[in-house]
Amino acid sequence: MTRIFKPLLGLAALAAITRAAPLFGINLGSGDESDGKPAAVSQGDVTSTLVRPAQFSRAAYCSAASVTNWSCGESCDVLPNVKVLAAGGDDGAIPGFFIASDPDTETIVVAHQGTDPKKVLSIANDLQFLQVNANTTLFPQASDDVKLHSGFQDTQGRTADLVLSTVQAGLSSTGFKKVLVTGHSLGAAVASLDAAMLRMALPQDVAINAVVFGLPRVGNQDWADLLSSMVPDFAHVTNQDDPVPNVPPQFLDFQHPPGELHIEAVDDKTGDAQVVACPGQENDNCAAGNSLLDTSIPNHLGPYVNGISFGDKACPN
Repeated sequence: MTRIFKPLLGLAALAAITRAAPLFGINLGSGDESDGKPAAVSQGDVTSTLVRPAQFSRAAYCSAASVTNWSCGESCDVLPNVKVLAAGGDDGAIPGFFIASDPDTETIVVAHQGTDPKKVLSIANDLQFLQVNANTTLFPQASDDVKLHSGFQDTQGRTADLVLSTVQAGLSSTGFKKVLVTGHSLGAAVASLDAAMLRMALPQDVAINAVVFGLPRVGNQDWADLLSSMVPDFAHVTNQDDPVPNVPPQFLDFQHPPGELHIEAVDDKTGDAQVVACPGQENDNCAAGNSLLDTSIPNHLGPYVNGISFGDKACPN
C-alpha cells in the first residue's frame, strides 16, 4: 500500500477494501517508486517552461464567451496576439476548454479547465475510481494492459473529436509544428489524455509538449509508461502539500508518469517558486511523500509560479 495511506486506514479497513475491490472492478496494486534526489530548477527555466502554460491554464477557467473573444481580463491580457480557434464547456459534464493559435511561440494550444475550486476533491468525475480499458478509437496504440480512470476518460472523450479536428485544422492553416497541451486539476487529467491522443494521431514532425498543474493520477503503471514513451516532453507540476496528486491512491493501481516538477515553496512577495525536478515515478522526496494527514487545499489552487493561481478570480464577472 502506498505510504501516505498507511496512517489513514486500519488493518480491518484495509482488509475490507481488499476483499470488496474485485466486486466493484477495482484493481489493487502498486507501481514503480523512486527516492532519487531532486535537482533544483533555475528561475530562468521556471519562467521559460512553466509560466506561459500556467497562464493558458488559468484562462481556461474563464467563460467560453470571454475566451472566444479573448477578452477574459488579466488572464487574456498577459497573452496578447492569441487567436482562439474553438472554445466550449458547460461547467458540468464538459468543463471549459479552448484551442488557440499562439503566434508568439508558433504553437497550437489546447487548454482545459480544472475542478471547480469550491468542489475540489469531491466532484463526481474525480471520485469514479473504476479503471477501464483505453478507448482504442482515441488511443489506438494502447494495449489491453493500459487501464484508465473511467471518469477522466469519459470527460476527455466528450471533447476529443473537436480538439483533434481543431488542432489539425490549426496546424494546417498556420504551418506551425508545435502543440502545447495544458490544464489544472481535472483539466490536467484531461490534458494528459489529450497529449497521448494527439501524439498518436498527428504526424511525427509535430512536437507535442504537455505541461499540467495539480495532476491527479489518471491510470495504471502501463498508462504511465505509455504516456512517458509517447510524450517524453511531459511535465506535471505539484505544489507543496497539495493532496490532489495523491488521488486516486496508488494502492488502487494508479500511477503517475515521470516528469514531476515539485514546488517546495513560493515567495509571497515576488511570486518566485522554488522548484525541483523529481527523477523517476512517484518520487518519495516530492508529492508522493506527502501525508494526507497534513494537506493544503490552498496549495492546490496556488499560487504556483509567477504568482499564478487557478480559478475564476482572474476572469471578468
